[in-house]
Amino acid sequence: MCVGLPAKVRKVKGGTAVIDAGGAVREVSAELIENLEPGDFVMVHAGSAIAKITSDDEQESDQILEELGI
Repeated sequence: MCVGLPAKVRKVKGGTAVIDAGGAVREVSAELIENLEPGDFVMVHAGSAIAKITSDDEQESDQILEELGI
């Protein structure tokens, strides 16, 4: 099963972003998203930010993942 994880963008530099996914801070590719800024929420899959999401989407995703025990 492939799962995208919601994350908050902390920093953007060039084609990469530093994200916080539930306390796990890591660097991911941000080349697929235009105008990405710190504070934005993104869906991350396979080391890449693949889409911007809203903070409501992020909260809903976190709740679902918690219910699934992921």
